[in-house]
Amino acid sequence: MGQPGLKGVPRLIAAFWNSISGMKACWRKEEAFRQEILVLVLAFPLGIWLGESGVERALLIGSALLIPIFETLNSAVEAVVDRIGMDFHPLAGYAKDIASASVLLSIVLALLVWGFVLFD
Repeated sequence: MGQPGLKGVPRLIAAFWNSISGMKACWRKEEAFRQEILVLVLAFPLGIWLGESGVERALLIGSALLIPIFETLNSAVEAVVDRIGMDFHPLAGYAKDIASASVLLSIVLALLVWGFVLFD
């Protein structure tokens, strides 16, 4: 959690460690996040090797990086919804489904980018 009153570099350092804590929690609790990170570990060197320009490399790696980014957001939405209550509510399902859809769309985007760059 953020520490009230921090400013400047100390606030940036605290924010960095909060982010690391969030990624560790996501790694521990979310199988999908672990799988997506493993794909990213493979995609990163492949993107550098297969991209013919800086722009292509950025597109290949960036599109793969978007997937775990959206997964962390999806996990955050799920945690907040579950924190509110485990009783079924249509809006809770709606929020979770929309967050999940963002992960799917990021996967589609990555596949399109990789397809267009590699098969141009």
